[in-house]
Amino acid sequence: MKIHKPVKLAPSILTADFGHLADQIAAADRGGADYIHLDVMDGCFVPNISFGPLLVKAVRNMTALPLDVHLMIDEPDRYLKEFADAGADIITVHAEATVHLHRTLQLITALGCKVGVAINPATSVEAIHEVLAVVDQVLVMTVNPGFGAQRFIETMTAKIRRMRRLMDELCPLGDLQVDGGIHVANIVDVVDSGANVIVVGSAVFNDKATPDVNLAQLRAQLHEDL
Repeated sequence: MKIHKPVKLAPSILTADFGHLADQIAAADRGGADYIHLDVMDGCFVPNISFGPLLVKAVRNMTALPLDVHLMIDEPDRYLKEFADAGADIITVHAEATVHLHRTLQLITALGCKVGVAINPATSVEAIHEVLAVVDQVLVMTVNPGFGAQRFIETMTAKIRRMRRLMDELCPLGDLQVDGGIHVANIVDVVDSGANVIVVGSAVFNDKATPDVNLAQLRAQLHEDL
């Protein structure tokens, strides 16, 4: 298995038990999570509402892990400072959600956060060609955003490969993140395709096992294929 960079796991709290969120995050930390991924939804860009800066701030007080904040919201410029002030380490915005994408990415940099840009399943990798030089992370969505526990869109593995080739040319130090429907059975294929940051939601936060056990199983699957 070819790995361009060390694989990082970023558990998404979208499917976590919010009644015991601190315990769930602590278990993910014990299990070797590299980031905590926070999916922010506004009910406009995506057909669901999740949470805002106050929850990000609360999570910041629960863990020292980097907070990877994924803004699935229209006109994200309006809220970038609030999320940065709340403790975001990485802020990812959607190419489809802002008219002046380059300006938005510059604003994130100015706030002292790492810069991410995301694209939906139907968006071509070429849509972000011109901004790759200024990003730290590219997020390829492998489900249509808005809800957790969706099924991975199988055609996305070819898209991940295309994105990896483009990044190797224009953004070789950048991370390629993938989000949506990833679990023990397909994580190796996703990494083989070129991703090195894997967002995992229901594969980590579920009623089958604790987050630390689930993360250990995902790591084991990767190591078994080396």
